Amino acid sequence: MEDFVRLFGSLLTLVYHCFDRIVILGHLPLLTRPENIVHFFRDVHGVGTITKEVLRQRTTEYNQWVEAFARNHRIPIEWAEKGVRKEDYVRPWLRRMERQGRYGVYFILKSMEIGTSFRSTMPKYPTADPNYRILSRQRSRYAHYYFYVRDPVLGPIALCVGSFLPFSITYYLNGHHFIEQQLRRAGVEFRKDDNAFLWVADQKTLQAAADALSAKIIRTRLEYWTLWWARSSPRKTVRPSTSAVVTRCSRWSIAAT
Repeated sequence: MEDFVRLFGSLLTLVYHCFDRIVILGHLPLLTRPENIVHFFRDVHGVGTITKEVLRQRTTEYNQWVEAFARNHRIPIEWAEKGVRKEDYVRPWLRRMERQGRYGVYFILKSMEIGTSFRSTMPKYPTADPNYRILSRQRSRYAHYYFYVRDPVLGPIALCVGSFLPFSITYYLNGHHFIEQQLRRAGVEFRKDDNAFLWVADQKTLQAAADALSAKIIRTRLEYWTLWWARSSPRKTVRPSTSAVVTRCSRWSIAAT
């Protein structure tokens, strides 16, 4: 960075430091291990034999809920096109939300991706429990749903949720979107092209807005949308884990650029 400023400093109109793209991986604590799945089905829902059909039923119910949610709220839901940047594709719907001054989910994209799931197999040798099945984690390819959300604090964010147990969630947000919300609230004029600020009336306010983004703010807003998802999803699919999601918000793994 120092070399860049030394070579092109005369061409720079402003310099600021901020988080750009932030990716956060979330896991529902009560659905991450085989023993958790056994407890979920046997003790919570009274399912004795956890077969592959039982596991598949959870995915079927979840898929049906997503389709119904999109239909009831008139939210577009489509398969993502190969080679097309997702954020660019949904941007017209985001702009419509901004013009209407509304917040919430504005688009859902479906994408076939690799993720964690569970498989159920019969034991190789007879056991005393006829309902006994071997549950193991695996990596497989299945549908993931991208919920594109306009948040009043973070700005545009996306929640990518797998359609198979353990329903892992990946959150995508951007520091520049947060800064934009802060500047608008402060009444500071600016020019922005996609993900870059070209001009700001008050550079000190710009840096202050960037510095205001904290782990507490991110956690609070993502917990809000995680709770919304858990409460809205089919009751027998993920709701028993809602309290764990809210109080611990699972385990966070952050990658920021």
